[in-house]
Amino acid sequence: MRKFLSVISWALLCCCWTSQAEIFTSIGQMTDLIHTEKELVQSLKEYIKAEESKLAVVKSWANKLDDLTKVSTSDPEGYLGHPVNAYKLMKRLNTEWSELESLVLQNPSDGFISNMSVHRQFFPDEEDETGAAKALMRLQDTYQLDSEAFSRGKLPGIHSNAVLTVDDCFDMGKTAYNDADYYHAVLWMQQSLKQLDSGDEAVVAKADILDYLSYSVYQMGDLPRAIELTRRLVAIDPSHQRAGGNLRYFEGLLFKQLKELNQAYQPVSEEPIQLGTYSRPKDHLPEREAYEALCRGEGAKMTEARRSRLVCRYQDGKRNPRLLLKPMKEEDEWDSPHIVRYLDVLSHEEIEKIKELAKPRLARATVRDPKTGVLTTANYRVSKSAWLEAEDDPVIVRVNQRIEDITGLTVDTAELLQVANYGVGGQYEPHYDFSRRPFDSNLKVDGNRLATFLNYMSDVEAGGATVFPDFGAVVRPRKGTAVFWYNLFKSGEGDYRTRHAACPVLVGSKWVSNKWIHERGQEFRRPCGLTEVD
Repeated sequence: MRKFLSVISWALLCCCWTSQAEIFTSIGQMTDLIHTEKELVQSLKEYIKAEESKLAVVKSWANKLDDLTKVSTSDPEGYLGHPVNAYKLMKRLNTEWSELESLVLQNPSDGFISNMSVHRQFFPDEEDETGAAKALMRLQDTYQLDSEAFSRGKLPGIHSNAVLTVDDCFDMGKTAYNDADYYHAVLWMQQSLKQLDSGDEAVVAKADILDYLSYSVYQMGDLPRAIELTRRLVAIDPSHQRAGGNLRYFEGLLFKQLKELNQAYQPVSEEPIQLGTYSRPKDHLPEREAYEALCRGEGAKMTEARRSRLVCRYQDGKRNPRLLLKPMKEEDEWDSPHIVRYLDVLSHEEIEKIKELAKPRLARATVRDPKTGVLTTANYRVSKSAWLEAEDDPVIVRVNQRIEDITGLTVDTAELLQVANYGVGGQYEPHYDFSRRPFDSNLKVDGNRLATFLNYMSDVEAGGATVFPDFGAVVRPRKGTAVFWYNLFKSGEGDYRTRHAACPVLVGSKWVSNKWIHERGQEFRRPCGLTEVD
């Protein structure tokens, strides 16, 4: 504003200086001043229009976010339980609020900038936005969801107003593209193009979408479709700096391939690119397909014969005084290896207290590098965790004692109670809880992880099951219950059947706490067997 007024003042001074130079002596010359003034007024109107336009954008943002925050603050955890809402929160705070800040900075607003400066330290960064985008892609893969369903908020059993715009889909595709993940880049660029062609509003240009899409399709090995998409790009923008060269290159490659195979050119399929058009590239996980099928509820090996062997019972911990009057309800989840579920292990009040204690300490969960033994973060474990000691609160003492009473195993050598919260697309891919020989140096004193006691502290609307790919078991979260299994045979050898995974959370927020019980101190509580696999 100050700069603009200085321009006006300079122009008016020039006019005055000219008039003092005998412009008044000529009406003809004075008419020039009229035109100058008109131009100044027009400039002033354009300035006002720009300010009003900027204010309209800010008002629109404020109104939209006012409505949005009314919904989100009414149930923050439930709102963020929907993966699209979580992704868009990451994107808004990392990208869109910064754009709004830049807009407001054009005419400094001290209050807004001061507020932004105070809160910016708590904003997600580029890594968060990228991570949330990849989480949506992980959910898309695991639960075999097409981009259309995700974009329109149509998740299994749920329909919501959490939608992805043309620009959101483009940014998803760009995230994948920048990571050389052309499989997902194709899916999301195609969805962005589809929504744009159907009339959805967008900032991104169609030429930009076609540019990324055509090259990603080429990287997936589909030359005919890459050529067709590049021709569309050239038709829209003949002067595009890469399109012409790419088109000639693609056509040359295709001609060479057809000549070598002695085949004629076949027109490209009119079918739109969708889930299943291309095969997802293989990755590091050998049991990927079996694991993801179990997460979808497919391939579970629960037969009628096996089900008939599963029973429920009251368990008093071998006449434990604390369980005599109120024994635990125990249900068999699987027969071999034996997995049991205990009901009503944690009360709602205990769960809330544990979450309250854990929340300030939550940090990205780590895994131990098998080569170096150093704790590090990994893409295959996406959650935040905290460790709670008995000294933190009496409720932790009670929970530890309850676990000891139920299992009959001492927790004196067990690890601290670990509390974990899985966010958008949160998962832990197939892994063993026990350390494979040679022992991890940290386990030499208390021995290996003999058993796992896993508390479910929330219900999960969709996804989030614990699955065992080796034998096809699926254990679904139920708030207040806990599951228990042995990781080692009585001989101390690892039971490799217990390789398990936490499926990605599709909708909801998953809270668990677990106790890893170690070997030392269990010598008379779980004596050795006669064979290696007892």
